[in-house]
Amino acid sequence: MLPEQEYDYVKHLALYRLEKAKEDYNVAVLTLEHEQYRSANNRAYYAIYHAITAVLAIDRIAFKRHKDTLGHFNKEYVKNDIFPREIGHRVAVSQEIRQASDYDDFYIATKSEAAEQVETAKMVIDLIETYLNQKFIEREKSI
Repeated sequence: MLPEQEYDYVKHLALYRLEKAKEDYNVAVLTLEHEQYRSANNRAYYAIYHAITAVLAIDRIAFKRHKDTLGHFNKEYVKNDIFPREIGHRVAVSQEIRQASDYDDFYIATKSEAAEQVETAKMVIDLIETYLNQKFIEREKSI
């Protein structure tokens, strides 16, 4: 691929993944409103995960396992202060809660916990959307 074509592909992939994150976030909000807290936790986590994969798309990086994706994000973006450290912690908590919500038969999802996960998803999406827009503007100015 030519550099410009590659950039267009990467940009569209990142925007597609961000859109997926927003769709998952919207479902998380709806399930929270309908008191389906396990589902809200799940969709909030996937909103976060897809937003993070949007960031990795612009670096042309992909992993098969979620833990590798999140680990790379923390190592390259959180520890290097591109994103606030609070985000790294909140993403880790979201992953743990999603695991419990999906696989632990005795886990009781609460409204407050689900609301916090939805809030985290919104925060991550907003930060990542701002970051991606800045990257796109920088790239387009350099052309």
